[in-house]
Amino acid sequence: MEEVEDIDSNLTEVDDIIKEMKASGGFTAKKFSVGVDILEKMCGDEECLRFLSFPACVMATGLRGVLRDLVKEKLFDVVVTTTGSLDHDLARLWKNYYHGSFELDDRELHRKQINRLGNILIPNESYGIVLEDRLQPMFGEIFRERKEISGHELVWKLGECLEKEENRENSLTYWAYKNDIPVFIPGFFDGAVGSQLWFYWQTRRDLKINLFLDEQKLSDLVFGSEKAGAFMVGGGISKHHTIWWNQFRDGLDYSVYVTTAAEFDGSLSGARMREAISWGKLKGDARFVTIDSDATVALPFMVAALKKRLKGR
Repeated sequence: MEEVEDIDSNLTEVDDIIKEMKASGGFTAKKFSVGVDILEKMCGDEECLRFLSFPACVMATGLRGVLRDLVKEKLFDVVVTTTGSLDHDLARLWKNYYHGSFELDDRELHRKQINRLGNILIPNESYGIVLEDRLQPMFGEIFRERKEISGHELVWKLGECLEKEENRENSLTYWAYKNDIPVFIPGFFDGAVGSQLWFYWQTRRDLKINLFLDEQKLSDLVFGSEKAGAFMVGGGISKHHTIWWNQFRDGLDYSVYVTTAAEFDGSLSGARMREAISWGKLKGDARFVTIDSDATVALPFMVAALKKRLKGR
């Protein structure tokens, strides 16, 4: 058995502190550190197809910058997320989001045409209005000479349209396009971008968003890989679509899951990764951990430590 060691509070380097957290043996701190170890192993495995999944809400916060850099620096090969991630990523290129509070009066906010996402404030002009103004011309450009497109190709085309934007490098969508990293959105119409597509379709009834092509692309990637790993931030459809496809190759070889959801209600978001073994979505001998933490707290430290380790190789 390993001895429990005290954490040195004089350390200032993030990675050194995270290593001390592992040696401390203490509850979530150890899981937090083990998660970085697994990510390091996964990102260093040249045979491994690496999935990154996350929900939309975190893209409304500064965590967008951390997720964007994972795509910009090609640390992951595949992204699985929701339409809301596109919404927030694109909207924040053109308008600002603002600090708020969980305790604000939501009736008053509605009267002022301000939407509250937790403690983030999003005026209507920074979301639905600006997305309609910007996306409709983009769709006209993208679909000028084509009638059918897959979801991930549409994301790339939106990224290509951002070439004209001065602050394009702030966008995850832009870097997915630049680095040919497919972004899969299984629930494509559940968000503002999807609604704007529906509005555009009113005058272009021959237009088809072919999600079967997304599934074929996922199939090609999954069955073409020797190994697979996933860094899953939050649950829902993003997490499930990631593990769903990997069951067909007998499960993930690596998995790090960060969640705040409880297990007792049987939800997919609350399900610990060990449950996925029973479904064949995670291999029995896989390296995995479930970290009970708010991603906005955990990820900046985890990714900073991971990047330092990878640069030191």
